[in-house]
Amino acid sequence: MGPSGSGKSTLMHCLAGLDQPTGGTVTVAGRRLEGLSDDELTRFRRDHLGFVFQAFNLLPMLTAEQNIWLPTELAGRRRGGRADERSDLRARFDQVVDTLGLRDRLRHRPAELSGGQQQRVAIARALVGGPAIVFADEPTGNLDSAASAEVLAFLRRSVRELGQTVVMVTHELDAAAHADDVVVLADGRVTDHLTEPTHDRLVTALGARAA
Repeated sequence: MGPSGSGKSTLMHCLAGLDQPTGGTVTVAGRRLEGLSDDELTRFRRDHLGFVFQAFNLLPMLTAEQNIWLPTELAGRRRGGRADERSDLRARFDQVVDTLGLRDRLRHRPAELSGGQQQRVAIARALVGGPAIVFADEPTGNLDSAASAEVLAFLRRSVRELGQTVVMVTHELDAAAHADDVVVLADGRVTDHLTEPTHDRLVTALGARAA
């Protein structure tokens, strides 16, 4: 969390291997990211990371199911590899779809889905490959309050029920209150670190900016 310009997105981009840090190191799933070539970083992100953005980034000509499968199709994981790996991937797909309540929406295209449903499809797409980390950049920014609450609840369930690690950038207090840990940034520096945050504790940590 933090105000605009505090470094939230920059930090996330460094953690996700989208930008190179000017100092320090980044290690994800036991792999140090600095020093990897562009091709190596691309493969690492594809195989180990999931992304959920403020814009849903769904392909309009594909159904919800096709959008969810797309990253694994592009990586050749859905149809290639060993039979047991394909079976595990299918089991993960079924688990994610049922956890997110998308079973009856799989044949719908994005235009036939609400904003909250589209974001749930985007979350399923990020989760289906079993990534080490899902990075969510303002995932509720384009949603109304009801849809935001729905999406945040599903992200929370993915942590609790699927054992997923989620790193989320947000400026919304309600969104941050769903987290286990909140790191507060200002001017590129960490100003507070809250565990099991509440709305009131977040307001205090953010000071006048959140009031």
